[in-house]
Amino acid sequence: MAKTKAGDLDLASDKLTAAKKALGAIVFGQDSVIEEALIAILAGGHGLIVGAPGLAKTKLAAALGTVLGLSEKRIQFTPDLMPADIIGSEILDQDDKGKRAFRFVPGPVFSQLVMADEINRASPRTQSALLQAMQEHAVTVAGVRHVLPEPFHVLATQNPIEQEGTYPLPEAQLDRFLLQIDISYPLLEAERQMLFATTGNAENVAQQVMTSDELAAIQRLVRDVPVGEQVTAAILNVVRAARPGVGSAAFINEAVAWGPSPRAAQSLMLCAKARALLQGRLSPSVEDVLALAQPVLKHRMALNFAARADGVTLPSVISKLAQSLT
Repeated sequence: MAKTKAGDLDLASDKLTAAKKALGAIVFGQDSVIEEALIAILAGGHGLIVGAPGLAKTKLAAALGTVLGLSEKRIQFTPDLMPADIIGSEILDQDDKGKRAFRFVPGPVFSQLVMADEINRASPRTQSALLQAMQEHAVTVAGVRHVLPEPFHVLATQNPIEQEGTYPLPEAQLDRFLLQIDISYPLLEAERQMLFATTGNAENVAQQVMTSDELAAIQRLVRDVPVGEQVTAAILNVVRAARPGVGSAAFINEAVAWGPSPRAAQSLMLCAKARALLQGRLSPSVEDVLALAQPVLKHRMALNFAARADGVTLPSVISKLAQSLT
């Protein structure tokens, strides 16, 4: 059994190294973003990519589908988008004999990788159309449950909420994203490399390095990764300490309106396992937990009005929390 596990690990490590290299040839200077996006997929979850326009959010999502061998569909979220435009709808058909019956026409959510582009430009009603799909990997239309393809992942891109024409995502939907992946401006050398690679006659094209079945096998391997008691304790300490209430640190009670749910602890454990596997290790460490605290927690917490007025930010609160637990 141990021999099989070691062989599985070697094969998975080779595939994941090739995937990181293939993505790095398409999206320049965003190594940490690529790693977090892969972690979200390997852990079997969904990713919310946040950043200003023009930072290759959509390009990264499209490249992930190609590299990982997933069928993909893109949904451009706009203010007039309706829930039926996402999950599908029933239409009335009539056969040659004049008999009428309703037929379900699947929407673009019926894909292994759904790109929800600029998700916060649609109304909250439309955004919530993804809730059941993201949690149950199924949708219900006219009382009938329709199962989605496996594996199923949503990669949503979001512009900063301060920009014109954006709506904040409902808290229930934010909690269903495994990670919030913040993408920032590239460093000078990476931007120079990008200029030459994207303004010539030939531009790099994403290359497939695995099939969806191979990805599913790696996802099962992630679930099998053992987690030590010290790492488990670190996960519980970070998540529970982020909730305001009796026994919490003073700076948490002063700044945080509401903290992460138990789903955050589940997400942090799965992501720690995936990060360990992505880096070729057999089990996660406390370092993995601390490294992933920001992307796992920051969309699952909210500051109170006083903290926002004082210029406090969630990343600074989480950083302080992580430092207090080390």
